[in-house]
Amino acid sequence: MEIFSITLDTLGTVFIAYAALSVHYRVLKEHKIDEKVFIAMRREQVLGVLGVLMIIAGFIIDTKLIIG
Repeated sequence: MEIFSITLDTLGTVFIAYAALSVHYRVLKEHKIDEKVFIAMRREQVLGVLGVLMIIAGFIIDTKLIIG
């Protein structure tokens, strides 16, 4: 169960990092915000939210393992 928690935490962190970096890269590359960038930002926002949920789930699993 601990490996599952660590995996969720790691994946969540990676998804958040990917979403943030992708948005910054796309805005820098495009030099403007159009429909294409908005669509990409929405998709990356979903990944970011999924990442946050994975981090929270990993935290809950970790605390339940520690507390018992």
